Amino acid sequence: MDENYNVITDDQLQLLVEQISNDYFHWPFKHTALFNKRLRTTGGRYLLRSHNIEINPKQLTFFGEEALIGIIKHELCHYHLHLQGKGYQHRDDDFKALMKKVGAPRFCEIIPGSQNTTQTLHLYKCVACALEYRRKRRIDVRRFVCGKCKGKLKKI
Repeated sequence: MDENYNVITDDQLQLLVEQISNDYFHWPFKHTALFNKRLRTTGGRYLLRSHNIEINPKQLTFFGEEALIGIIKHELCHYHLHLQGKGYQHRDDDFKALMKKVGAPRFCEIIPGSQNTTQTLHLYKCVACALEYRRKRRIDVRRFVCGKCKGKLKKI
């Protein structure tokens, strides 16, 4: 898809967030909502210090207005719970209950091409006990040893 993010403007997004906040949460949204095209792997984020909400415009481009509304609801759950001093993190019961109440999704769709799908694995083998290790990152075989027998590691 093309990168035409101007389907709706930041001002229209602000009005949409305020409307969703009033309709679903019955609390006003008093801060700023805007698009941030630098977001890559997330649909949106709530900023703790400024209380602003940033939305990934690619979510709207790829998945439409329904996905955008879901992301806004999710971020508003963080927003309202944080301002009320309740548990606003994903693991908190307050957050889970409010998400269920307003019908907000836990995760957003993955934008095609946004994640590195070809991840290289580095394979190492202990010279002494033949235990194999798979790592996403390279390790220095001169510095690290086998966790089982303390033998030397060799890259395969």
